Amino acid sequence: MIVGALIDAGVPLDEVRRALGSLAIAPETVWVDRVTRAGISAAKFSVRGEAQPIDHADDHEHPHDEHDSDHDRHHHGHVATEPHAELHHHVHRSLAEIFHLIDGSSLSTPGKDRAKELFKRLGEAEAAIHGTTLDRVHLHEVGALDSIVDIVSAVHALEWLAASRIVCSPLNVGSGTIRSAHGIYPVPAPATLRLLQDVPIYSGPQPAELVTPTGALLLAAYAAEFGPMPAMRVKKVGYGAGTRDFLDTPNVLRVLIGEERAGAEAHAVVVLEAEIDDMNPQIFGVLMDRLLAEGALDVFYTPIQMKKNRPGTLLTIVATPQTRERLTTLVFQETTTIGVRYQEMQRECLERDTLVVDTPLGAVRFKIARRDDRVLNASPEFDDCARIAAATGRPLKDVQALAMKSYLEART
Repeated sequence: MIVGALIDAGVPLDEVRRALGSLAIAPETVWVDRVTRAGISAAKFSVRGEAQPIDHADDHEHPHDEHDSDHDRHHHGHVATEPHAELHHHVHRSLAEIFHLIDGSSLSTPGKDRAKELFKRLGEAEAAIHGTTLDRVHLHEVGALDSIVDIVSAVHALEWLAASRIVCSPLNVGSGTIRSAHGIYPVPAPATLRLLQDVPIYSGPQPAELVTPTGALLLAAYAAEFGPMPAMRVKKVGYGAGTRDFLDTPNVLRVLIGEERAGAEAHAVVVLEAEIDDMNPQIFGVLMDRLLAEGALDVFYTPIQMKKNRPGTLLTIVATPQTRERLTTLVFQETTTIGVRYQEMQRECLERDTLVVDTPLGAVRFKIARRDDRVLNASPEFDDCARIAAATGRPLKDVQALAMKSYLEART
């Protein structure tokens, strides 16, 4: 679905075929059909893989794996949901074998490295789930040639687009159960769930697996953030179709390609708060340093009056949604609070960069904040001004004023 959407949005199919190299020995190995899903026209990317005869005697060993529930396969259909559904025998490959196939592709060197890293992450997830080591794990469904083609195609398509930033919405993982090589599992599959750690997910009404391990792997690896659609000028839209056709919901993945809107834009953040009134005040400084080191965007303290007229401190943390759980755990570990509340909200920030300004007393860095290419704020770096004040014996406020004067003169 990802590759289909990217092709629909403008990535040439011939470019994808070229990048596959020896993975696609004939043009008909991969192709695209136009299909309709609940009224939406979409591109269905298909791969001719390593189909083998159905062997019912082997069903208990190699049933239809969860990794293919909604991927487009030449020899696969829907997830087997009935006990007597026909199931396929699949190719299993080690990471070394998969790496050898990737080396035979025509991906760029960075592309090959990225594809190998993706399969390594997938192998680590499978190894952790099944209690084995990375060198002993054999990938089931995603070890088949068609799945390798999927991932290599996605890596090349994203490299061809050269997007500077990829944002993804929270993921609808579906619901219900699936049949895997190891039994019946709840949705999302264990490998999918492990790959989606720190990614916002939710369960929709469709009783189906809507995010596979392959999709989870690609989205978690490439998305810079998960949240609302960023402010942008849309240039192209692509729809990639899944195999299933739900009656009430288009089973498609939508890709929007565009240019970021100049100036500031809204970003999703989470604000965590906790009241503390019985902790050694020396801990607060250490706590702030640890929270910032663990990814908090901002940390500050506010004096408050608590129950029974006790003075206390309100801890406030601004962070990305992906770091909320990790920071909450840290607060519980490092403070005496017994409760943390949080809320998600949007924030808008000005574009920021640094400019070095020459002053009669030396160079001073300036923090410059812009909106729509217009400078709204300019502030001399305090540490630079303090250093110059100490070296020259001049009052700090005079050094700051002189630096600001030099900046304004340089602008005119």
